[in-house]
Amino acid sequence: MLELLWLLLPVAAASGWIMAKRSGHNARRPVSREFSARYFQGLNFLLNEQPDKAIEVFLGMVEIDRDTAETHLALGNLFRRRGEVDRAIRIHQNLIARPTLSKEQRSAALLELGQDYMRAGWLDRAESLFEELLEGNVHRLPALRHLLDIYQQEKEWDKAIEVARRLDSEGGQAMKPVIAQFHCELAERALKQGDEAQAGQLIKRALGFDRRCVRASILQGRMAMRAGNGKAALKSFREVADQDIEFLPEVLEPMHQCHEQLNTTTEFADYLQTVIEHYDGVSPMLMLTELLLESRGETVATEFLTEQVRKRPSVRGLGRLIDLDLAAASGKSKDDLLILRALVTQLLQGKPVYRCIHCGFDGKSLHWQCPTCKEWNTVKPIHGVEGE
Repeated sequence: MLELLWLLLPVAAASGWIMAKRSGHNARRPVSREFSARYFQGLNFLLNEQPDKAIEVFLGMVEIDRDTAETHLALGNLFRRRGEVDRAIRIHQNLIARPTLSKEQRSAALLELGQDYMRAGWLDRAESLFEELLEGNVHRLPALRHLLDIYQQEKEWDKAIEVARRLDSEGGQAMKPVIAQFHCELAERALKQGDEAQAGQLIKRALGFDRRCVRASILQGRMAMRAGNGKAALKSFREVADQDIEFLPEVLEPMHQCHEQLNTTTEFADYLQTVIEHYDGVSPMLMLTELLLESRGETVATEFLTEQVRKRPSVRGLGRLIDLDLAAASGKSKDDLLILRALVTQLLQGKPVYRCIHCGFDGKSLHWQCPTCKEWNTVKPIHGVEGE
Protein backbone atom coordinates (compact mmCIF):
# COMPACT_ATOMS: atom_id res chain seq x y z
CA MET A 1 0.00 0.00 0.00
CA LEU A 2 2.82 2.41 0.88
CA GLU A 3 4.51 1.70 -2.45
CA LEU A 4 1.27 2.49 -4.28
CA LEU A 5 0.89 5.79 -2.44
CA TRP A 6 4.36 6.83 -3.54
CA LEU A 7 3.62 5.81 -7.11
CA LEU A 8 0.41 7.85 -7.08
CA LEU A 9 2.27 11.08 -6.39
CA PRO A 10 2.72 11.87 -10.13
CA VAL A 11 -0.99 11.37 -10.71
CA ALA A 12 -1.88 13.59 -7.76
CA ALA A 13 0.57 16.24 -8.92
CA ALA A 14 -0.87 16.20 -12.42
CA SER A 15 -4.38 16.47 -11.07
CA GLY A 16 -3.38 19.36 -8.84
CA TRP A 17 -1.89 21.16 -11.80
CA ILE A 18 -5.07 20.70 -13.82
CA MET A 19 -7.33 21.86 -11.03
CA ALA A 20 -5.12 24.88 -10.36
CA LYS A 21 -5.18 25.71 -14.04
CA ARG A 22 -8.94 25.57 -14.05
CA SER A 23 -9.14 27.74 -10.96
CA GLY A 24 -7.10 30.35 -12.77
CA HIS A 25 -9.64 30.34 -15.59
CA ASN A 26 -12.68 31.03 -13.39
CA ALA A 27 -13.65 33.95 -15.55
CA ARG A 28 -14.29 31.60 -18.44
CA ARG A 29 -15.68 28.54 -16.62
CA PRO A 30 -16.09 27.28 -13.06
CA VAL A 31 -14.07 24.43 -11.55
CA SER A 32 -15.67 21.12 -12.53
CA ARG A 33 -17.05 19.36 -9.48
CA GLU A 34 -17.66 16.35 -11.70
CA PHE A 35 -13.95 16.22 -12.56
CA SER A 36 -12.95 16.36 -8.90
CA ALA A 37 -15.47 13.70 -7.88
CA ARG A 38 -14.48 11.30 -10.66
CA TYR A 39 -10.80 11.83 -10.03
CA PHE A 40 -11.13 10.90 -6.37
CA GLN A 41 -13.38 8.00 -7.28
CA GLY A 42 -10.62 6.66 -9.55
CA LEU A 43 -8.01 7.28 -6.89
CA ASN A 44 -10.10 5.35 -4.40
CA PHE A 45 -10.28 2.40 -6.77
CA LEU A 46 -6.49 2.43 -7.09
CA LEU A 47 -5.98 2.51 -3.33
CA ASN A 48 -8.35 -0.45 -2.99
CA GLU A 49 -6.39 -2.44 -5.57
CA GLN A 50 -9.11 -2.22 -8.21
CA PRO A 51 -7.02 -0.90 -11.12
CA ASP A 52 -9.41 -1.92 -13.90
CA LYS A 53 -12.28 0.04 -12.33
CA ALA A 54 -9.92 2.96 -11.83
CA ILE A 55 -8.95 2.83 -15.50
CA GLU A 56 -12.58 2.95 -16.56
CA VAL A 57 -13.12 6.07 -14.46
CA PHE A 58 -10.01 7.83 -15.77
CA LEU A 59 -10.74 6.90 -19.37
CA GLY A 60 -14.20 8.38 -18.96
CA MET A 61 -12.57 11.61 -17.80
CA VAL A 62 -10.75 11.92 -21.12
CA GLU A 63 -14.11 12.13 -22.83
CA ILE A 64 -15.14 14.91 -20.43
CA ASP A 65 -12.18 17.23 -20.86
CA ARG A 66 -8.93 17.15 -22.80
CA ASP A 67 -7.11 18.90 -19.95
CA THR A 68 -7.06 15.55 -18.12
CA ALA A 69 -4.41 14.28 -20.56
CA GLU A 70 -1.62 15.02 -18.09
CA THR A 71 -3.35 12.90 -15.48
CA HIS A 72 -3.62 9.99 -17.88
CA LEU A 73 0.00 10.26 -18.95
CA ALA A 74 1.06 10.08 -15.30
CA LEU A 75 -1.33 7.21 -14.62
CA GLY A 76 -0.05 5.18 -17.58
CA ASN A 77 3.52 5.83 -16.49
CA LEU A 78 2.58 4.60 -13.03
CA PHE A 79 1.21 1.31 -14.36
CA ARG A 80 4.27 0.75 -16.56
CA ARG A 81 6.60 1.30 -13.61
CA ARG A 82 4.63 -1.28 -11.66
CA GLY A 83 5.03 -3.75 -14.52
CA GLU A 84 1.34 -3.59 -15.47
CA VAL A 85 2.13 -2.91 -19.10
CA ASP A 86 -1.22 -3.99 -20.55
CA ARG A 87 -3.01 -1.35 -18.47
CA ALA A 88 -0.47 1.30 -19.41
CA ILE A 89 -0.94 0.49 -23.10
CA ARG A 90 -4.72 0.69 -22.79
CA ILE A 91 -4.57 4.13 -21.18
CA HIS A 92 -2.09 5.58 -23.67
CA GLN A 93 -3.83 4.09 -26.71
CA ASN A 94 -7.14 5.55 -25.55
CA LEU A 95 -5.51 8.91 -24.99
CA ILE A 96 -4.01 9.02 -28.49
CA ALA A 97 -7.43 8.26 -29.95
CA ARG A 98 -8.91 11.46 -28.48
CA PRO A 99 -9.41 13.98 -31.34
CA THR A 100 -9.28 16.93 -28.95
CA LEU A 101 -5.64 16.40 -27.96
CA SER A 102 -3.13 19.08 -28.83
CA LYS A 103 -0.07 18.17 -30.90
CA GLU A 104 2.11 18.41 -27.81
CA GLN A 105 -0.17 16.13 -25.78
CA ARG A 106 -0.42 13.57 -28.57
CA SER A 107 3.35 13.45 -29.05
CA ALA A 108 3.82 12.96 -25.30
CA ALA A 109 1.33 10.09 -25.39
CA LEU A 110 3.11 8.54 -28.38
CA LEU A 111 6.39 8.66 -26.49
CA GLU A 112 4.82 6.95 -23.48
CA LEU A 113 3.10 4.32 -25.63
CA GLY A 114 6.38 3.57 -27.38
CA GLN A 115 7.96 2.89 -23.99
CA ASP A 116 5.00 0.66 -23.10
CA TYR A 117 5.56 -1.36 -26.27
CA MET A 118 9.26 -1.68 -25.49
CA ARG A 119 8.48 -2.94 -22.00
CA ALA A 120 6.05 -5.46 -23.52
CA GLY A 121 8.68 -6.63 -26.02
CA TRP A 122 6.82 -5.30 -29.07
CA LEU A 123 9.89 -3.64 -30.52
CA ASP A 124 8.57 -3.23 -34.07
CA ARG A 125 5.55 -1.25 -32.81
CA ALA A 126 7.75 0.87 -30.57
CA GLU A 127 10.13 1.56 -33.45
CA SER A 128 7.28 2.85 -35.62
CA LEU A 129 6.12 5.27 -32.93
CA PHE A 130 9.60 6.65 -32.27
CA GLU A 131 10.17 7.12 -36.01
CA GLU A 132 6.86 8.99 -36.18
CA LEU A 133 8.10 11.33 -33.44
CA LEU A 134 11.29 11.98 -35.38
CA GLU A 135 9.32 12.74 -38.53
CA GLY A 136 7.24 15.20 -36.53
CA ASN A 137 10.43 16.71 -35.06
CA VAL A 138 9.20 16.29 -31.48
CA HIS A 139 10.84 14.53 -28.51
CA ARG A 140 13.81 13.84 -30.79
CA LEU A 141 16.44 12.97 -28.19
CA PRO A 142 14.36 10.49 -26.15
CA ALA A 143 13.06 8.95 -29.40
CA LEU A 144 16.63 8.52 -30.68
CA ARG A 145 17.76 6.98 -27.39
CA HIS A 146 14.91 4.49 -27.42
CA LEU A 147 15.56 3.62 -31.07
CA LEU A 148 19.21 3.03 -30.21
CA ASP A 149 18.14 0.65 -27.46
CA ILE A 150 15.85 -1.21 -29.88
CA TYR A 151 18.51 -1.58 -32.57
CA GLN A 152 21.01 -2.89 -30.03
CA GLN A 153 18.52 -5.47 -28.78
CA GLU A 154 17.79 -6.56 -32.34
CA LYS A 155 21.50 -6.42 -33.27
CA GLU A 156 20.77 -4.12 -36.20
CA TRP A 157 24.19 -2.53 -35.97
CA ASP A 158 24.01 -0.44 -39.16
CA LYS A 159 20.86 1.27 -37.90
CA ALA A 160 22.41 1.61 -34.45
CA ILE A 161 25.41 3.38 -35.98
CA GLU A 162 23.15 5.83 -37.84
CA VAL A 163 21.14 6.67 -34.71
CA ALA A 164 24.23 6.94 -32.51
CA ARG A 165 25.81 9.40 -34.96
CA ARG A 166 22.66 11.53 -34.82
CA LEU A 167 22.74 11.46 -31.02
CA ASP A 168 26.40 12.46 -31.11
CA SER A 169 25.69 15.49 -33.30
CA GLU A 170 22.24 16.51 -32.03
CA GLY A 171 22.39 15.58 -28.36
CA GLY A 172 25.96 16.45 -27.52
CA GLN A 173 26.56 12.91 -26.23
CA ALA A 174 30.00 11.33 -26.64
CA MET A 175 28.86 8.37 -28.74
CA LYS A 176 32.05 7.71 -30.72
CA PRO A 177 33.38 4.93 -28.41
CA VAL A 178 30.00 3.20 -28.67
CA ILE A 179 29.92 3.63 -32.45
CA ALA A 180 33.34 1.96 -32.55
CA GLN A 181 31.88 -1.01 -30.68
CA PHE A 182 29.05 -1.27 -33.22
CA HIS A 183 31.64 -1.45 -36.01
CA CYS A 184 33.43 -4.21 -34.08
CA GLU A 185 30.15 -6.12 -33.87
CA LEU A 186 29.83 -5.88 -37.64
CA ALA A 187 33.49 -6.90 -38.05
CA GLU A 188 32.98 -10.04 -35.96
CA ARG A 189 29.90 -10.88 -38.02
CA ALA A 190 31.94 -10.48 -41.21
CA LEU A 191 34.68 -12.73 -39.83
CA LYS A 192 32.13 -15.46 -39.06
CA GLN A 193 30.96 -15.19 -42.65
CA GLY A 194 34.55 -15.49 -43.90
CA ASP A 195 34.73 -11.95 -45.26
CA GLU A 196 38.08 -10.82 -43.84
CA ALA A 197 38.41 -7.88 -46.23
CA GLN A 198 35.13 -6.40 -45.01
CA ALA A 199 36.10 -7.12 -41.40
CA GLY A 200 39.39 -5.28 -41.87
CA GLN A 201 37.61 -2.20 -43.24
CA LEU A 202 35.15 -2.21 -40.34
CA ILE A 203 37.95 -2.46 -37.79
CA LYS A 204 39.68 0.54 -39.37
CA ARG A 205 36.42 2.48 -39.14
CA ALA A 206 36.10 1.51 -35.49
CA LEU A 207 39.58 2.88 -34.77
CA GLY A 208 38.68 5.97 -36.78
CA PHE A 209 35.86 6.68 -34.35
CA ASP A 210 37.84 5.69 -31.26
CA ARG A 211 41.62 5.34 -31.37
CA ARG A 212 41.44 3.82 -27.89
CA CYS A 213 39.16 0.95 -28.91
CA VAL A 214 40.83 -2.07 -27.34
CA ARG A 215 38.45 -4.49 -28.99
CA ALA A 216 39.34 -3.24 -32.47
CA SER A 217 43.06 -3.64 -31.82
CA ILE A 218 42.57 -7.18 -30.50
CA LEU A 219 40.53 -8.11 -33.58
CA GLN A 220 43.13 -6.52 -35.83
CA GLY A 221 45.92 -8.47 -34.12
CA ARG A 222 44.08 -11.79 -34.39
CA MET A 223 43.44 -11.22 -38.08
CA ALA A 224 47.13 -10.50 -38.65
CA MET A 225 48.05 -13.69 -36.77
CA ARG A 226 45.75 -15.76 -38.98
CA ALA A 227 47.40 -14.18 -42.01
CA GLY A 228 50.81 -15.20 -40.66
CA ASN A 229 51.93 -11.61 -40.14
CA GLY A 230 53.44 -11.77 -36.65
CA LYS A 231 54.96 -8.29 -36.76
CA ALA A 232 51.65 -6.62 -37.62
CA ALA A 233 49.89 -8.68 -34.97
CA LEU A 234 52.41 -7.63 -32.30
CA LYS A 235 51.96 -3.99 -33.27
CA SER A 236 48.21 -4.24 -32.73
CA PHE A 237 48.54 -6.19 -29.47
CA ARG A 238 51.04 -3.70 -28.05
CA GLU A 239 48.62 -0.89 -28.81
CA VAL A 240 46.22 -2.50 -26.34
CA ALA A 241 48.57 -1.63 -23.46
CA ASP A 242 48.62 2.01 -24.60
CA GLN A 243 44.84 2.14 -25.08
CA ASP A 244 43.93 0.56 -21.73
CA ILE A 245 46.59 -1.42 -19.88
CA GLU A 246 43.94 -3.22 -17.83
CA PHE A 247 43.23 -5.35 -20.93
CA LEU A 248 46.89 -6.43 -21.32
CA PRO A 249 46.13 -9.94 -19.96
CA GLU A 250 43.83 -10.49 -22.96
CA VAL A 251 46.74 -10.29 -25.42
CA LEU A 252 49.73 -11.78 -23.54
CA GLU A 253 49.29 -15.32 -24.86
CA PRO A 254 48.88 -14.29 -28.53
CA MET A 255 51.87 -11.97 -28.09
CA HIS A 256 53.86 -14.95 -26.80
CA GLN A 257 52.85 -16.98 -29.86
CA CYS A 258 53.92 -14.18 -32.21
CA HIS A 259 57.32 -13.81 -30.55
CA GLU A 260 57.88 -17.56 -30.73
CA GLN A 261 57.03 -17.47 -34.43
CA LEU A 262 59.51 -14.60 -34.94
CA ASN A 263 62.17 -16.13 -32.59
CA THR A 264 62.15 -12.97 -30.46
CA THR A 265 61.19 -14.33 -27.03
CA THR A 266 64.12 -12.46 -25.43
CA GLU A 267 62.59 -9.22 -26.66
CA PHE A 268 59.25 -10.32 -25.21
CA ALA A 269 60.90 -10.97 -21.83
CA ASP A 270 62.38 -7.46 -21.85
CA TYR A 271 58.95 -6.03 -22.70
CA LEU A 272 57.32 -7.91 -19.83
CA GLN A 273 59.99 -6.72 -17.40
CA THR A 274 59.19 -3.14 -18.39
CA VAL A 275 55.45 -3.71 -18.06
CA ILE A 276 55.79 -5.23 -14.58
CA GLU A 277 57.40 -2.03 -13.33
CA HIS A 278 54.23 0.01 -13.87
CA TYR A 279 51.43 -2.58 -13.99
CA ASP A 280 50.38 -4.32 -10.80
CA GLY A 281 48.52 -7.23 -12.38
CA VAL A 282 49.69 -10.82 -12.01
CA SER A 283 49.45 -12.01 -15.65
CA PRO A 284 52.67 -10.39 -17.00
CA MET A 285 54.51 -11.71 -13.94
CA LEU A 286 53.31 -15.25 -14.59
CA MET A 287 54.13 -15.00 -18.29
CA LEU A 288 57.66 -13.80 -17.53
CA THR A 289 58.05 -16.68 -15.05
CA GLU A 290 57.31 -19.15 -17.87
CA LEU A 291 59.85 -17.48 -20.16
CA LEU A 292 62.51 -17.63 -17.43
CA LEU A 293 61.67 -21.27 -16.80
CA GLU A 294 62.24 -22.07 -20.48
CA SER A 295 65.39 -19.98 -20.94
CA ARG A 296 67.17 -19.97 -17.58
CA GLY A 297 65.80 -22.86 -15.62
CA GLU A 298 63.65 -23.67 -12.62
CA THR A 299 65.82 -22.03 -9.97
CA VAL A 300 65.88 -18.60 -11.62
CA ALA A 301 62.15 -18.76 -12.37
CA THR A 302 61.31 -19.76 -8.77
CA GLU A 303 63.49 -17.02 -7.28
CA PHE A 304 61.89 -14.41 -9.56
CA LEU A 305 58.34 -15.53 -8.76
CA THR A 306 59.04 -15.72 -5.02
CA GLU A 307 60.26 -12.13 -5.03
CA GLN A 308 57.27 -10.95 -7.05
CA VAL A 309 54.69 -12.71 -4.84
CA ARG A 310 56.34 -11.13 -1.80
CA LYS A 311 56.00 -7.67 -3.38
CA ARG A 312 52.47 -8.16 -4.71
CA PRO A 313 50.57 -10.99 -2.97
CA SER A 314 48.43 -12.97 -5.39
CA VAL A 315 46.56 -16.27 -5.08
CA ARG A 316 47.35 -17.10 -8.71
CA GLY A 317 51.00 -16.26 -8.17
CA LEU A 318 51.11 -18.40 -5.05
CA GLY A 319 49.51 -21.30 -6.92
CA ARG A 320 52.18 -21.17 -9.65
CA LEU A 321 54.93 -20.94 -7.04
CA ILE A 322 53.59 -24.06 -5.33
CA ASP A 323 53.61 -25.85 -8.69
CA LEU A 324 57.28 -24.99 -9.17
CA ASP A 325 58.17 -26.18 -5.67
CA LEU A 326 56.21 -29.40 -6.15
CA ALA A 327 58.47 -30.41 -9.03
CA ALA A 328 61.41 -30.79 -6.64
CA ALA A 329 59.55 -31.82 -3.47
CA SER A 330 59.13 -35.29 -1.99
CA GLY A 331 57.80 -36.99 1.11
CA LYS A 332 56.00 -34.88 3.72
CA SER A 333 57.02 -31.62 2.04
CA LYS A 334 55.28 -32.70 -1.14
CA ASP A 335 52.17 -33.75 0.80
CA ASP A 336 52.03 -30.35 2.51
CA LEU A 337 52.44 -28.55 -0.80
CA LEU A 338 49.65 -30.63 -2.34
CA ILE A 339 47.33 -29.57 0.50
CA LEU A 340 48.25 -25.93 -0.12
CA ARG A 341 47.71 -26.35 -3.85
CA ALA A 342 44.26 -27.80 -3.26
CA LEU A 343 43.37 -24.84 -1.03
CA VAL A 344 44.52 -22.37 -3.68
CA THR A 345 42.47 -24.16 -6.33
CA GLN A 346 39.43 -24.05 -4.07
CA LEU A 347 39.93 -20.32 -3.45
CA LEU A 348 39.98 -19.57 -7.17
CA GLN A 349 37.20 -21.98 -8.14
CA GLY A 350 34.12 -20.15 -9.33
CA LYS A 351 35.64 -16.71 -8.75
CA PRO A 352 34.63 -14.08 -11.31
CA VAL A 353 37.36 -12.72 -13.54
CA TYR A 354 35.63 -9.59 -14.86
CA ARG A 355 33.48 -6.89 -13.29
CA CYS A 356 31.41 -4.02 -14.66
CA ILE A 357 32.61 -0.74 -13.16
CA HIS A 358 29.15 0.75 -13.81
CA CYS A 359 26.77 -1.74 -12.16
CA GLY A 360 29.02 -4.32 -10.48
CA PHE A 361 28.11 -7.29 -12.71
CA ASP A 362 30.57 -10.18 -12.20
CA GLY A 363 31.43 -12.87 -14.72
CA LYS A 364 34.07 -15.29 -15.96
CA SER A 365 33.90 -14.12 -19.58
CA LEU A 366 34.72 -10.73 -21.09
CA HIS A 367 31.68 -8.85 -22.38
CA TRP A 368 32.19 -5.65 -24.35
CA GLN A 369 28.62 -4.70 -23.45
CA CYS A 370 27.59 -5.40 -19.87
CA PRO A 371 24.78 -8.02 -19.86
CA THR A 372 23.12 -6.31 -16.89
CA CYS A 373 23.27 -2.53 -17.36
CA LYS A 374 23.88 -2.67 -21.16
CA GLU A 375 26.72 -0.12 -20.94
CA TRP A 376 29.65 -0.48 -23.33
CA ASN A 377 33.35 -0.52 -22.36
CA THR A 378 32.63 -0.95 -18.64
CA VAL A 379 33.51 -4.65 -18.04
CA LYS A 380 37.15 -5.03 -17.04
CA PRO A 381 39.45 -7.60 -15.39
CA ILE A 382 39.14 -7.74 -11.60
CA HIS A 383 42.25 -6.73 -9.67
CA GLY A 384 43.23 -7.78 -6.16
CA VAL A 385 44.67 -10.75 -4.30
CA GLU A 386 42.22 -13.21 -5.87
CA GLY A 387 42.06 -11.50 -9.26
CA GLU A 388 44.42 -9.91 -11.74
